[in-house]
Amino acid sequence: MATGRPATIYDVAARAKLSIATVSRVLQGTGPVSAKARERVGQAAAELNYVPLRAARSLAVQRHEAHGLVLPDLSGPFYSDLLMGYERWAGEHGQSVVLTVTHGNPDPRRTVRDLAGRVDGIVVHGNALELTTIQELRKAGVPLVLVAHPPVTGCDTVRTESVSSAEKLTTRLLDAGRENLVFVGDPGSSYDVSERYAGFAKAHESRGKVPPEPIRVELTEVAGRGVAEEVLTQGTRLDGLVCANDELGLAVLTTLRAGGVDVPGEIVVTGWDDVMAARYVSPGLSTVRQPMAELGQLAAQRLHERVTGERTRGRNDVLATELVLRDSCGTSGAKEQ
Repeated sequence: MATGRPATIYDVAARAKLSIATVSRVLQGTGPVSAKARERVGQAAAELNYVPLRAARSLAVQRHEAHGLVLPDLSGPFYSDLLMGYERWAGEHGQSVVLTVTHGNPDPRRTVRDLAGRVDGIVVHGNALELTTIQELRKAGVPLVLVAHPPVTGCDTVRTESVSSAEKLTTRLLDAGRENLVFVGDPGSSYDVSERYAGFAKAHESRGKVPPEPIRVELTEVAGRGVAEEVLTQGTRLDGLVCANDELGLAVLTTLRAGGVDVPGEIVVTGWDDVMAARYVSPGLSTVRQPMAELGQLAAQRLHERVTGERTRGRNDVLATELVLRDSCGTSGAKEQ
């Protein structure tokens, strides 16, 4: 379709060569229709990127908003804090939240297209969806907010600052004489991790050093233990592990300590997020605090503005992060919180 407007049910009916009534029954799941008709409607809707938007219907009858929240996973404290913040804001403003997790989903594109027909707008976190699917939703007129994602034309984005904080943290370690640092985490796994590695690399480059290649692992406790066990086995010359999140950092720290390594005497360890456990391990884990609950709250607010038409121009919000220096990084002036 070359009109530049979102496809309507009339366009779907014309493409499928069926009546409006038949198409409506297929899309609403009401009344008898043949398998052939369902197939033709499904094919036409896919070709036209048609999504039966709920927003106009719900607002017309002044029903409460329904938000779709699409996350890649629910494991780890990051997602629970994000979800808590989102649910809190939505609850206070009379909105419901429909949660979808894409990890392990054999067809997330179809699942999210179905979700779009049941909610007024959708928030997508990080790499929960491929960019092509996001673009399809946007072209279909679905109000979208992207969290921890690079900017996309026509969508709002909400994220936290990463490059500057990662550079400051790495610079502090280099200034303290830690010359053999390595970044733990896969920059290709998400936008956030790529930004953190960019800051790590920038700190090295500013000193005329070639940034070392990262240890590309998933951001999980199991992966962190594996990295630490490899360090223990190989006896590398590393004197610092800059981890992409606290789950990695905590696993690395405790495994190294259990293996007899002096942290921070021999090797410093840092994380990212400032989860609660980071302040209770010994030594306390140095990290970067990002406002996860606030991130969720702001995403809910931005989607509400989009759904109601309160704001039509896209905006990119970047929330500040904060270095939290504890004993695991071995630098003076640790900031316990």
